[in-house]
Amino acid sequence: MADHNPYRSYLKSLSVGGAEFKYYDLPALGQNYGQLPYSVRVLLESAVRNCDNFQVKEADVQNVLDWEKSQKGSVELAFKPARVLLQDLTGVPAVVDFAAMRDAVKELGGDPQKINPICPSDLVIDHSIQVDVSRTSDALQKNQEIEFERNKERFMFLKWGAQAFRNMLIVPPGAGICHQVNLEYLARVVFSQDGFLYPDSVVGTDSHTTMINGLGVLGWGVGGIEAEAVMLGQAITMLVPQVVGYKIIGELNQYATSTDLVLTITKHLRQLGVVNKFVEFFGPGVEALSIADRATISNMCPEYGATVGFFPIDDKSMIYLRQTNRDEKKVLVVEEYLRAVKMFRDFKDSSQDPVFSEIVTLDLATVQSSVSGPKRPHDRVSVTDMPVDFKQCLTNKVGRNLVTCLFVTQVGFKGFGLSSDKLEVSAPLVYEGREYTLKHGSVVIAAITSCTNTSNPSVMLGAGILAKKAVEAGLSVAPYIKTSLSPGSGVVTYYLEESGVIPYLQKLGFDIVGYGCMTCIGNSGPLPEPVAEVIEKYDLVCSGVLSGNRNFEGRIHPLTRANYLASPLLVIAYAIAGRVDIDFEKEPLGRNSAGKDVFLMDIWPLRDAVQEVERKYVIPAMFKEVYSKIECGSPSWRSLEAPESALYPWDDASTYIQQPPFFKDMTKELPSLKPIENAHVLLNLGDSVTTDHISPAGSIARNSPAARYLAKRGLTPREFNSYGSRRGNDSVMARGTFANIRLVNKFIGKSGPKTIHIPSGQSLDVYDAAERYIKDNIPLIALVGKDYGSGSSRDWAAKGPLLLGIKAVIAESFERIHRSNLVGMGIVPLQYLPGQSAESLGLTGKERFTIDIPPDCRPLQEIQVDNGLTFPVILRFDTEVDLTYYKHGGILNYMVRRMLQG
Repeated sequence: MADHNPYRSYLKSLSVGGAEFKYYDLPALGQNYGQLPYSVRVLLESAVRNCDNFQVKEADVQNVLDWEKSQKGSVELAFKPARVLLQDLTGVPAVVDFAAMRDAVKELGGDPQKINPICPSDLVIDHSIQVDVSRTSDALQKNQEIEFERNKERFMFLKWGAQAFRNMLIVPPGAGICHQVNLEYLARVVFSQDGFLYPDSVVGTDSHTTMINGLGVLGWGVGGIEAEAVMLGQAITMLVPQVVGYKIIGELNQYATSTDLVLTITKHLRQLGVVNKFVEFFGPGVEALSIADRATISNMCPEYGATVGFFPIDDKSMIYLRQTNRDEKKVLVVEEYLRAVKMFRDFKDSSQDPVFSEIVTLDLATVQSSVSGPKRPHDRVSVTDMPVDFKQCLTNKVGRNLVTCLFVTQVGFKGFGLSSDKLEVSAPLVYEGREYTLKHGSVVIAAITSCTNTSNPSVMLGAGILAKKAVEAGLSVAPYIKTSLSPGSGVVTYYLEESGVIPYLQKLGFDIVGYGCMTCIGNSGPLPEPVAEVIEKYDLVCSGVLSGNRNFEGRIHPLTRANYLASPLLVIAYAIAGRVDIDFEKEPLGRNSAGKDVFLMDIWPLRDAVQEVERKYVIPAMFKEVYSKIECGSPSWRSLEAPESALYPWDDASTYIQQPPFFKDMTKELPSLKPIENAHVLLNLGDSVTTDHISPAGSIARNSPAARYLAKRGLTPREFNSYGSRRGNDSVMARGTFANIRLVNKFIGKSGPKTIHIPSGQSLDVYDAAERYIKDNIPLIALVGKDYGSGSSRDWAAKGPLLLGIKAVIAESFERIHRSNLVGMGIVPLQYLPGQSAESLGLTGKERFTIDIPPDCRPLQEIQVDNGLTFPVILRFDTEVDLTYYKHGGILNYMVRRMLQG
């Protein structure tokens, strides 16, 4: 590891518990080190340790040491993370690509077994389970049986990958959500490899990989494409980041939760603007936050737009490692090493505060009970303002086109555009022999779900205590509301059972339905048929309330147009109330057996009381019991037979796993660059188009191109499963690209997965239009607005457009991960000059476009687009590595050619 490293003279020995280790003495590099943000120190250590003057150069080390200067310019940095984290919806495509790369290497005369992960890669199967069954004690068993029946072929493929590829750990289904498993079990905090110590760091194929920063492990989400390169030993090329110091002071009041805190921070940082920046938390108020609280804040980093939300390691981190049953000897090594390299800090000691790019402050005492919605996670609303805010949302205009004013943007993206005569619709519902009334704002989904909150004992136990008090007060939840509890790991069930709150949660309908990413990812399952019929008949704006991190349009359920993120406690409260426009201060939740009004304040548990229960019931023995058998899996998993070959035996009849076409007609030689000539516009989109709009993960609509494809192969709608589960089949995913029912294409003017085929003028499904263009050899581009590709780090949001024939995307701005994914698939990201847009340039989208990229182009070069006239755009290849990937036709092709050379 160190023989040819130019910094080997900085190696130093450390003795802990009789064991000898070596590490790089970072403080000896110079006085600048002590001024660096703690997150940047991790980048520096990686650069020093991996310096080979090939991938990682001495200039990288110097640029990090000179962070105060280099963070102000576009200075490149090569970073090698210690490991990769995958979840199954993105893990399956990664393993498919690895299998296809083996085939490509063999086809071109190389050794296919060279294709193996080089760094440790952990894959947690957590996104495949759906809430098909709820509100019954055997919901967990039934959902897991259905999950295995639906996904048996995918699971078999992953089991093949576990034995075919070295250095890959597969965590079987039923263990929990990858980010919670990462926090409680997988995270090393400090690696010890061949006697060398170095900080744990991770990139993951899910944007909420950032959750691990709450434990002081630097990590963020990348596209599956970029993650595959890291698995193959490539460094990530990034710009030296600006680091925003977020100072926390004060303490939370007794009624506030960590969820209220993270929603407050999310809105604050979105308004500040932290895209492509690191956020590092400091200040005396951090001391009062548990690791679970910090992890909740770090989890929603993608929602506030930063690359990471980092909490340096302190004494609380050590307490957490012991609480979660980490080996005591390893914990001692972690602390001694981090103190030696000055990465261990005391938040009360301001002399340890580093230099930041800028500093903002939050007083915890100002945090109020909050929710966020109805369409975006950063649109926080105080609970006291919800009755008025929701009514305004009903009549506010629907946000579709480009908007420059911040206030108008907020109104537009919170609006449903109802006319005044439709506000008081009252719809009768007969359910299980009883009569109910649904209105705008009626809650039909209430889910305690997602890694954001189910990893936090304080809000989970708080919800349990609130449920207990509610049941004892005679309150209940209407049976037509789809309630569910999907913990992030088995540990949650353990402490909920031990504390005695499970029966009360069940009484309110919050039975455990599975362990995994469920309602938050769109796996909410079907609503009861009578409920669905009433919502559609009366065109109701009904609500979902979930303890999740995402609530974009069409994500939670097609029929819940208003979705609010909330703490698990408020999820239960709104479920009992049955509507989101309740004024909890003035209106009761119900009446007790004596006929007395019961208000939310009467059953709300105080923070101190919850923490006392947490200290009593969340203990190391629980983590030991759960994680000692996590890799074994269920009897169904253990009995699953998988091929034992080095090359995967593709089955042409499979509707789940197909050999992708990315290496079709690939040559050993580098192809010559060709201009994009006379391209048509496939889609003309506005602002905030998310990866959910581009490549939905939820259910497959019965009238969609993907449904027609599956039906032709003999599948019934019940067997369609979700788009997420079929990411191993390019034929399904290409048809699912831009198939979100909430997509608004300016060519069409209303929501729906449609576009105009310009030559014929016909309105078609997006896939069908693209197919015509491909048949006629016409290249395609897309015109989009601001924040294109925000949301989940979804590689199929780049792979899908490529398969539709899209060669370039012209945007006002890109989300960081999605821009990288586009480059990784060989799609050209172009950005209008500041202040310009399709509208300001007079583009209708019906013109033909020619884009000639110079062979000697430079990162961030300004080039011209010709559409009869010409206009300038910025070529968003941000680094030389981006250019290299593009010239190869994408990162996967680059890796195959590199393996053939080596």
